[in-house]
Amino acid sequence: MCHARQLRERGACPLGEAKMAEHSLPFAAHQRLHTHDVDEARKRVGNDLGDHGLRPVNPEGRLDVRMNGVTLDGIGLYSLGYGTEVLITPQPLDSYLLVEMPLTGAAEVSHGRERITATPELAAVLSLTRPMCMRWSPGHASLIARFDRAALEAHLAKLMGRTPRRPLTFSLGMDLTRPPVRSWLSVVDLLRREAETGGAMLEQPIALRQLEGLLMTQLLLAQPSNYSDALAGGQPRVAPTAVERAVDLIEARAAEPLTVEEIAEAVGVGARALQEGFRRQLETTPTSYLREVRLDRVRAELTVQDPGATTVTDVAYRWGFVHLGRFALAYRRRFGESPSETLRR
Repeated sequence: MCHARQLRERGACPLGEAKMAEHSLPFAAHQRLHTHDVDEARKRVGNDLGDHGLRPVNPEGRLDVRMNGVTLDGIGLYSLGYGTEVLITPQPLDSYLLVEMPLTGAAEVSHGRERITATPELAAVLSLTRPMCMRWSPGHASLIARFDRAALEAHLAKLMGRTPRRPLTFSLGMDLTRPPVRSWLSVVDLLRREAETGGAMLEQPIALRQLEGLLMTQLLLAQPSNYSDALAGGQPRVAPTAVERAVDLIEARAAEPLTVEEIAEAVGVGARALQEGFRRQLETTPTSYLREVRLDRVRAELTVQDPGATTVTDVAYRWGFVHLGRFALAYRRRFGESPSETLRR
């Protein structure tokens, strides 16, 4: 199912409308801006998405800028529409990268020699490493993911096991129908729904860091960049002692917001090399091993908790399980009963 259709079915993108109403933009409860003034729009949008020039194409057109959004740790999610055709000229920026996913309408985007027309099936990945320009159609509105460049490049370094020597740059066009990108979109959509519904997941440090890490990993693997070859290349074998140290670290710090990249960094290897070491030596992955340890810790906690004083959801989130349905299934497979049955007993 395409990105635009997914959002329409959840009420984020109305059918048959050229212009998105205020209530139909994602994150309606988190309004950041509504203005008809060009200068205010340029300044306020620039605070979140970087300095840029802004000019209505038709001087008679009525600017109706609406922006909603939430910021997490190294990631921000925003929805933005201008209500009329506009020309946007972002300035080169070394602090952010943006993924602009059209909800309605289209946008002509040029970045260096690359040029695309962004649509609900083709997003624009803005590396912001050189001057660029965008022309948004009158009915264009977008969901925009903002990544902190330093955090994303640090995450890249953990995946590769070495520090990037050049700034990270992506190909401009992102095909939203490709399976790897659709997987990335599903994580974006999960974060969006949690933010819109006030979900407790975003209040849990372990869960939030896992989701942000997954979003960055999937972006780096799904979208071509100047480091795609390095990420796809063969990984050197890690010594058994590195895997043993990783196992000890997982056992000792399972309650902490822990990612595979952090585990790999702590034992001095790349994340993908560590994954290969776990597969070869333990016939599992670091993520699976961490999940099994956390399942054991959840069960131990549920067996001693008072059912009137805690819930399965609280315990699951506390141990980093962000998909409750998958958690319950994994728990039953491992222990032969549901988490609620353990808690009641």
